[in-house]
Amino acid sequence: MSIETKININNLPNHLAIIMDGNGRWAKQKGLLRSLGHENGTKSVKTTVESCAKLGIKHLTLYAFSTENWNRPKLEVDTLMRLLISSLKKELKTLEKNNIRLNAVGNLTNLPSKVQKELNEVIQKTSENTRMTLTLALSYGAREELIQAVKKISDKVKNNIISNDAIDESIINEHLYTHNLPDVDLVIRTSGEHRISNFLLWQIAYAEFYFTDVLWPDFTDEDLMEAIKSYQSRERRFGKTSEQIS
Repeated sequence: MSIETKININNLPNHLAIIMDGNGRWAKQKGLLRSLGHENGTKSVKTTVESCAKLGIKHLTLYAFSTENWNRPKLEVDTLMRLLISSLKKELKTLEKNNIRLNAVGNLTNLPSKVQKELNEVIQKTSENTRMTLTLALSYGAREELIQAVKKISDKVKNNIISNDAIDESIINEHLYTHNLPDVDLVIRTSGEHRISNFLLWQIAYAEFYFTDVLWPDFTDEDLMEAIKSYQSRERRFGKTSEQIS
């Protein structure tokens, strides 16, 4: 049975965001180095990206590296950056084959120059693709994002570019890293943790949440379908009553 037959493809999240957690614990459970957990996690990334594109999900955002992750041991950070470069090189053909556009959000200037170069090349080469936008959150922190937005807006108010009274949700959206993305509809977090971990705090205001004990390297199409089925079983009211929705 194909994955499309297991869910209602007319009721998909327009924007799916995933906190990919559990690579280190997966490796530890198997007596392996943490780096091997991250390497196996890239397989789940590939599978999930292709499945989301096949289903018709228009926006997929993956929490790949947070601002706090810079505090991890240097060897692990170096491994993650190396994996990022190799994955970008290796998956360019996959992105082009599936008509997927690559995007990135975060404080990207903090990334090593080699990562920035490879990232920019893939973004440029896939810029005309239209089937799905894959966004990597890299060196990303939602609080930092909001601070930067406040600073930019404050400067514009100070310089009479915009008035204080004109500031609304749309103005704030325009100054976020994610200014070209819609709000998130569904957030999936793997590994059994029930935290947001400084991820898209503004954009998930009305998102549905799905938590699973599955560690990210073990995350499969079946797990993705379970999350989407859970999403489809919920009534999204956005502050209204059930009667108003119906």
